[in-house]
Amino acid sequence: MFKMITIPLIDIIALSWFMFCWVGYSFFARKRAKTYYSLSNILCTLRVEWMNAVVHKEHHIADAALVGNVERTVTFFASSTIFVLAGVLTVIASNDAFVRVLEQLPFTTQQSHGLVLLKLAGIAGIMVFAFFKFTWAVRQFGFVSILLGMAPSISRPTVEKAERDAFSLNAAKVLDQAGHEYNYGLRAYYFALAYLCWFVSPWLFITASIIVTAVLYRREYNSRVLRALLASQGLEPGPKSTTSE
Repeated sequence: MFKMITIPLIDIIALSWFMFCWVGYSFFARKRAKTYYSLSNILCTLRVEWMNAVVHKEHHIADAALVGNVERTVTFFASSTIFVLAGVLTVIASNDAFVRVLEQLPFTTQQSHGLVLLKLAGIAGIMVFAFFKFTWAVRQFGFVSILLGMAPSISRPTVEKAERDAFSLNAAKVLDQAGHEYNYGLRAYYFALAYLCWFVSPWLFITASIIVTAVLYRREYNSRVLRALLASQGLEPGPKSTTSE
């Protein structure tokens, strides 16, 4: 018999704030990257340079190995996501026992079985989203491997410069899209950690969402690795200069 699940107002607010932080930050990061230096746009620049270097090499074995190494890392996350999803489904099947465990934890707010079941369904949805992102990234890295296999090399002087430039630009686009999908999957994991706090308290859930968003922002726009990557191109964090366009 279907029963209506009563969701307290504070939980609705907490979930809405979580979605605002996740979706809002994704749109914010995409827009801000057009005018400010970030990990995403400096990596895009470096990927273009990488593919430009590829067409001036005689062999692409090392480049294919580098792409394969990243592809294996993404595959690991995709496989791990399946195991996490299986664990969540197992907990859903034994919802009553999970609720009893939550009730024994300190600082945990009282919540109905139906609400806990709804929360578990939410974390399962996040894992499904991450799985699709990781698997699509794996496929795109595979496409890059194919492109490297047919890349024009310096040993083929009959290939015109325009053809080399077109290849390097399009190969870099595929590689960059693969990197973005991988990043979206990792971002889902970050916010999944914040989501877990909802099982304890909606207030903790709100706080964790803010912390995760702040961590992502700092790493994207003001981290040491960003400074190092920008320094390799003679740049510094901040607004993008018109001369670098």
